[in-house]
Amino acid sequence: MYTSENIKRRNPIGSSGAANSRDQGQHQQQQDDYNEHQNRASDPYGPNPLKPAFQQHQQAAGGAGGAGAYYRDHYQFGYSPVRKEYSANKYIRFYQENDYILIPTLLTLVSFWTRFRDIKSSDFVVWDEAHFGKFGSYYLKGEFYFDVHPPLGKMLVGLSGALAGYDGSFGFDSGAKYPDINYGFMRIFNAFFGAIMVPFAYWTAQELRMSQTACIFAAVLVLLDNAYLTISRFILLDSMLLCATTFVFFCLTRFRNERHDPFSLDWWLWLAMTGVAIGLVSSIKWVGLFVTALVGLHTIEELWDLFGDLSLPKTTYIKHWVARAACLIALPFSVYVASFALHFAILRNSGPGDAQMSSLFQAGLNGNDFRNNPLYVAYGSKVSIKNTGYGGGLLHSHIQTFPEGSGQQQVTCYHHKDSNNNWYIKHIVSQVPDHEPQTPKILRDGDLIRLGHEMTNRSLHSHRIKAPVTSAQWEVSGYGDGIIHDANDEWIIEVVEENSHYPKDGQLRSLSTTFRLRHRILGCLLTAENVNLPQWGFRQIEVTCDTRNRTNSPHSIWNIEQHWNDQLPAGEGNLYKSKFWKDFWHLNVAMMTSNNALIPDPDKEDVLASNPSQWPLLAVGLRMCGWGDDQVKYYLLGNPIAWWGGTLSLGVFATAVFYYIIRRQRKFQDVTPQEWDQFLSGGKLLVGGWFLHYVPFCIMGRVTYLHHYFPALYFSLLLFSFVIDHFVHRAWVSSKVRNVVWTVAFVAVSATFLFFWDVSYGIRGPAAETMKSRQWRGAWNIIDDHKPNTFM
Repeated sequence: MYTSENIKRRNPIGSSGAANSRDQGQHQQQQDDYNEHQNRASDPYGPNPLKPAFQQHQQAAGGAGGAGAYYRDHYQFGYSPVRKEYSANKYIRFYQENDYILIPTLLTLVSFWTRFRDIKSSDFVVWDEAHFGKFGSYYLKGEFYFDVHPPLGKMLVGLSGALAGYDGSFGFDSGAKYPDINYGFMRIFNAFFGAIMVPFAYWTAQELRMSQTACIFAAVLVLLDNAYLTISRFILLDSMLLCATTFVFFCLTRFRNERHDPFSLDWWLWLAMTGVAIGLVSSIKWVGLFVTALVGLHTIEELWDLFGDLSLPKTTYIKHWVARAACLIALPFSVYVASFALHFAILRNSGPGDAQMSSLFQAGLNGNDFRNNPLYVAYGSKVSIKNTGYGGGLLHSHIQTFPEGSGQQQVTCYHHKDSNNNWYIKHIVSQVPDHEPQTPKILRDGDLIRLGHEMTNRSLHSHRIKAPVTSAQWEVSGYGDGIIHDANDEWIIEVVEENSHYPKDGQLRSLSTTFRLRHRILGCLLTAENVNLPQWGFRQIEVTCDTRNRTNSPHSIWNIEQHWNDQLPAGEGNLYKSKFWKDFWHLNVAMMTSNNALIPDPDKEDVLASNPSQWPLLAVGLRMCGWGDDQVKYYLLGNPIAWWGGTLSLGVFATAVFYYIIRRQRKFQDVTPQEWDQFLSGGKLLVGGWFLHYVPFCIMGRVTYLHHYFPALYFSLLLFSFVIDHFVHRAWVSSKVRNVVWTVAFVAVSATFLFFWDVSYGIRGPAAETMKSRQWRGAWNIIDDHKPNTFM
């Protein structure tokens, strides 16, 4: 702190010039000593030869309280700001000395209370608890399942069930009443992740160099958002995703503030923590890739700045690249892969998701009878045929016909096991033997076959009629019956590979041999490229006959999965073993394929779905359960003041940046260089985070819901506090006005939260009676069950 000796004084009248010179010399020495002390304080690691020159210049400009110094007291994670004076009261002094611990602790305790309070009041399965509770049950039973999201979040749901003493026996049917299981603990486990978003918001605001009041306000915005509160109180993945997103952003800002001291212990720690956080958020939901993109763009900008520093040695610059590649690419990928390795290790029993995986993988699951298949495939065998393409399904047919084209029976690929996946391998008409031989003839490379559908007796057929979706290829259909058939039903077996210890001798074996089916007349290949049919085809995978002769395409390669033939001996169970990396890639492509298939159905209205244009202004809410008068009802709705303030702050920030740039071009200094850098860099991160989490949903074709906006909302809430903080700390704003602004902001957010208390903790009785005054927007369907269709 400055002392009286540091203050410049006018020379006393009558003092001599020598004395004046001597006093000035003493004062200059004292000032230099003070500057050196301040520089050491601002850089606790001391001089660093690896520090880029431009960063050394910025650090020097920011030290000693110079023109570049930060313009107001601020907190840094884990440290209390230096105060000019402390209260004489011991209790107030204790608070002043420890407020950097006491404030986030108090906020966290309040967050726990709001999230845990009355959490068992709804004793029925609410909304998507029907999905994620069921997935948690599969881990407790070890049964393999399939879902469009990575496994980490659902494994944590399973862990919460195990800690609660739940055995996985409950079906989690939507709206079902919970039996005698500790579902309250499972909800508390999830609510914990929602609660710790609050201290992360506080610490992140510190790292963005907001004032203490702004840090508290940022945390309060997260604490008192009704939507965040509601979504965290149920057995869902959203609280985990949001918590991991806030953790990534905190680690990024913390690492960013270590940039003045590259390759120090703290620098490495927070770079590695950022990588671990990226791995965690990506392993919960793929939405985590959006915050990963934010880290990536920031890293590119940082490396570009370093590239422009000509004083930086090339070896040091290469070290920066290597460090980021190791910590921000290799480390997150390792965490992501580890979550799948654990997923496969736990789910060792056959379950409802088997059909999404390769036949060899399924054969290794306990309770699966594939390993007992007859080894060799012969004429007369009944089989199911699996496409080897990533995300490929089983060759399937059903009685429904194509609405256009040939109008014949549909042939598709289907990921669920049923009797419509079963086919008989038959001789072609011209080669039907006079009598069945004693030993069935084993199929070999080059053999001609017909495939007869077990349930409808139609033959697998192709002809010169365009496929319904991929119109450049030929349609594949079911044709004829047990008597009527023609040459377009004939297919040639082309053996591709043998995945067992048996030699590739051209013989067709179940599970381990892959093959193509080439149409004898047209010369095209039976193919399923993960293209979904419209609703008339039940959104199953289109099967075509591909004329491009792409013999290496996995979508044109098949294998025998299930195999029945009483005349052949059972196979050897130890033949079949899949490889982890192939299973890992296969499952990820299947997840991506299924995600892409989640598009709105034009023939069916989804009253829960919403449009991204409706989110920023909170034009919609979402009913999470039944709406009967005798039910406890939950309505997913954000805090309107927080949402609207966050959206408004986006426009205010953009306008302010434009205004400052124009003024700076005209040589007007409305803010100091340090203030400008702080405002621009911090706001850029927050706006970038919002943009990357919001805009992708505007351009993707999948069905969207209100909760998809929640990660973007976090960045807009922080920006709300950031913008207010910037403008109330202008020189022309008095402390009285500043206090009034903050008071109004806190009161408005708190009062609105309390006013919409019931939507988060449950509406009891008829909604029309209790919620009429809360119908602020006409599109909110709190009272009337209607489909919101407006963004205003």
